[in-house]
Amino acid sequence: MRVVIAGSSGMIGTELVSALRRADHEVVRLVRRESSAPDERTWDPPAGKIADGALDGAHAVINLCGAAITLNRLSNARKQVIADSRIEPTEVLATAIAEHDIPLLINASAVGYYGDTGGRVVDETTPAGQGFLSKMCQEWEAATKPAADSGARVAMLRTGLVLSKQGGLLGPLRLLFTFMLGGRLGDGRQYMPWIHHTDHINAVLHILETESVKGPVNVTAPNPVTNAEFTRAFSAALGRPAPWVAPKFALRLALGELADEGALASQHVIPKALQDSGFKFTYNTVDEALGSVAKR
Repeated sequence: MRVVIAGSSGMIGTELVSALRRADHEVVRLVRRESSAPDERTWDPPAGKIADGALDGAHAVINLCGAAITLNRLSNARKQVIADSRIEPTEVLATAIAEHDIPLLINASAVGYYGDTGGRVVDETTPAGQGFLSKMCQEWEAATKPAADSGARVAMLRTGLVLSKQGGLLGPLRLLFTFMLGGRLGDGRQYMPWIHHTDHINAVLHILETESVKGPVNVTAPNPVTNAEFTRAFSAALGRPAPWVAPKFALRLALGELADEGALASQHVIPKALQDSGFKFTYNTVDEALGSVAKR
């Protein structure tokens, strides 16, 4: 299968390219600089341009584009960067897929779509929430419409917190816990939808090869945990105590709206679409997952 991938330089993208090649897929990587390798093709999302021939013969496009969302206050300018880096490339690719009759688009999204849902169990039928992250995810997913309207199968990856040695959530957390500065956030009751990086990659490969999977797909482990449970598990995996508590008011002072939409948001998300399609997780519990990635 010939697979075109955008956003291949990130943590997930890099690993996914290797996994696709191990599975004997031909990979074409879209890059925003002048191409310098045989598998690279240049594109310019703001200008709506993709190099001639880049999508020729493609069986699928995987779009993982998106600027990082870090735990910092979100200025209006930063919000615009975060939204534009996701919505604009998706619009360009979805339109190109329609023009080239490509049968599949796998597009990144996030569990931020649901907003704060408390302890209520969330699956792909749960409606969208409130706030900047939810609105952005809604617009992000809506940008895939040209591909869907053309008859392409479109799967939107509503991804949770990816656990990996290579970075992401565990990078800053590992440093804090190593110096015994780790602890729960607020009362620790908020649910954290997580997934091991290996299961994330395998889920994308599963979607690629399983024609019944389309629409929103929660890419999260089947057993979400509360922040307090996650903190205990990470502490045990590192062999470091985590005695501290970051009060809600302090998080709100430091992070602004991202405290309630991110650090303190509760999302008891389950991967119903993946499980219904027969996908099997390698890491079902957070203890298993953290045990494999906590230490470098």
